[in-house]
Amino acid sequence: MMIYLLSPPSTPRFIRSARWEAADRGGTTYYPLWLSYTTGVLEERYKEVRLVDAQVWGWSVDDVVNDVKKFNPDLVVVDCAFSSLMSDIKVAETIKKNIKKDVKTVLVGPPTSQFSEKILNNDVDIVARFEYDFTIRDIAEAVEEGKSLENIKGISYKEDGKIIHNPDRGFTNSEELDAIPFVSKVYKNHLNIKDYFLAHTLYPMVQIFTGRGCPNQCTFCSWPKTLMGRKYRVRSVENVVDEFEYIAEEIPEVKEIFIEDDTFTIDRKRVKEICEEIIKRKLDVTWSCNARADLDYETMKAMKEAGCRLLDVGYESGNDNILKNIKKGITLDQAREFTKNAKKAGLMILADFVIGLPGETKETVEKTIKFVKELKPELMQFSVATPIPGTEFYDWVKENNFLIVDDLEESLNDEGIQKAIISYPELTNEEIEKYMQKGVKDYYLSSSYIPIALKSILRKNGLSELRRMMISVKMFFNYLRKGR
Repeated sequence: MMIYLLSPPSTPRFIRSARWEAADRGGTTYYPLWLSYTTGVLEERYKEVRLVDAQVWGWSVDDVVNDVKKFNPDLVVVDCAFSSLMSDIKVAETIKKNIKKDVKTVLVGPPTSQFSEKILNNDVDIVARFEYDFTIRDIAEAVEEGKSLENIKGISYKEDGKIIHNPDRGFTNSEELDAIPFVSKVYKNHLNIKDYFLAHTLYPMVQIFTGRGCPNQCTFCSWPKTLMGRKYRVRSVENVVDEFEYIAEEIPEVKEIFIEDDTFTIDRKRVKEICEEIIKRKLDVTWSCNARADLDYETMKAMKEAGCRLLDVGYESGNDNILKNIKKGITLDQAREFTKNAKKAGLMILADFVIGLPGETKETVEKTIKFVKELKPELMQFSVATPIPGTEFYDWVKENNFLIVDDLEESLNDEGIQKAIISYPELTNEEIEKYMQKGVKDYYLSSSYIPIALKSILRKNGLSELRRMMISVKMFFNYLRKGR
């Protein structure tokens, strides 16, 4: 059984595996996260599994077709994103037309849970909805043994010209997450870790999940609605730290581990247990994670002692009413207290803000820009609010006729950078984009940011901090030179 997993070609630097699908101004490139976990599951049974990141490798569709012909797979799994959906479908169709054997094609990724029929109305055989690690394994077994697909949960497929939707598959539980091989091992065997870069981590880095799902109710967030569910399921403490140890011993060139869980810090007891296990094993590892702005000082202190370097935090807005509108569950005062405690604990902050959320006006954007300067994070990013199908935010902008285009492939410019596709009476799409650029420039190009940057360089791993910073600065000034 030959299985080919593909992150297909798209706009240069397009980030298909991120929560926000776009090219990044700071040069970020994500690992093909979900495909990589699936690769690990498949390799427990099949020897001939190939993971290809054509997006990051800069391959053309012809390059992919030639590689597929050489590998000659029985099953081709193609990742897709809302902002590149038709392009991804066309890649799958091109592969199917150009390979000799009767290959089965499967599309995976967030759009499959929302647009399974739209996808299957093209020349695609199967759609795997929501999480798909074990679903792809079941499909592979059925294809290998010539069995019907009727008993495989979580898929939609065509049979005799008719589209069939099987029942949803239950989301992975903690035992299943522990059973999945370390994704870092997949990276080592299939990819070049130096191809991947996060503007907020030391380079090179790896991205891992210690758990999946998010119980928070943020109205604009896609993955809990389109991919992995609301309930937070976690790997055991020992399993997580085992992977840290594997990375330290087997991929020593890795400078940082980034934990991609949406809600890693929600269970403070578990976070402290992971920190205690890292210290107990005397692991010298640097790591960072996503966090909510309600984390307490004692937990942050424990994280710092266990090697945590940075918290990636969704502040979203500098206006309390907007935070209520998006059901963030965080207030500005909480955010201020959190930021003070993070600095006290010695943790860096990447502060994420979004312009164009419900209730946004010129006045609220100005308050957000002022709030960023008040917080003084080591790193920050502004994004335009993009309504993703399946989210409450998407339904709201569509019902109120604020959505300019209904095709997310039109939400990116020619270089893959986000465009604003919503326009309010109080704030147009052009103004949203201008404010996004203003927010970034006002912070990073101000004299007040110089001491913040210098302090980062004087930290532990200062040379690596400087290298990270220089890569991002180069990409950022390329962005500015193009008049953006």
